[in-house]
Amino acid sequence: MRKRIPVLAITVLSVVGIMLVSCGGAVGTLQFHANGEDFVRQGFVSKDGWSINFTHVYITLADVTACQTEPPYDPHLGVNMECDVKVNLLNTYTVDLAEGSENAPPILVGEVQNAAIGHYNAISWKMVKATSGSADSYSLVIVGTAEKDGQSIDFSIKVDEEYEYSCGEYVGDERKGMVAADGTADVEMTFHFDHIFGDAETPVDDDLNVSAVGFEPFAGIAEGGKMDVNMADLQSRFSSEDYQMLVDILPTLGHVGEGHCHCH
Repeated sequence: MRKRIPVLAITVLSVVGIMLVSCGGAVGTLQFHANGEDFVRQGFVSKDGWSINFTHVYITLADVTACQTEPPYDPHLGVNMECDVKVNLLNTYTVDLAEGSENAPPILVGEVQNAAIGHYNAISWKMVKATSGSADSYSLVIVGTAEKDGQSIDFSIKVDEEYEYSCGEYVGDERKGMVAADGTADVEMTFHFDHIFGDAETPVDDDLNVSAVGFEPFAGIAEGGKMDVNMADLQSRFSSEDYQMLVDILPTLGHVGEGHCHCH
């Protein structure tokens, strides 16, 4: 993959907190990260052979909340999350998931410094339309370049749909959200962009690729090596099948590592 030029973030970091204090008042710090994974930082090849590199991936997050739940929250049940203890970020944040080098860490969205100790094994957030800045009027803006067989397309894909995610415990190489007294832990909002474009390194008959739109439909509406579209444009220019695939797959972007979320 060719290396992207580092870009400036528009993340606003703030220290916020609201607590239901427990465990004798002992507290620590809980950080909230957003992660587009290596697919966003390093680029990847879509299911239909387009090499995609991202310049910006702006996503706007609101009502970001971490919870301690017992029993653990199961997103597959499709029910509302009930928190025994919770902390939340008070603001709305637009972050650029493509910020930094190809080996950059996940984006720090914000932190709560007086979080009650315990295991924050669930998280929820909303993906909302930005009201200013580079993503104004959109909840998600994907900017980059796609290349295949000597053809290059500069693209901007703008999404105005809003989604609400409720997720259980992070699934990955390490457990997250375990706040100890005077310690620091983190939780993560993960976004899987291979769900939109598919992945050439995954078998073609895998569910990921079967349900992904790929990049070819986007390439088909580019003009002069450029494409700048929103959802209304795509509805009028995509085939009805491709547009419906995109509408169906967008709510599945939100994860906690490899853990699934319930999208409201």
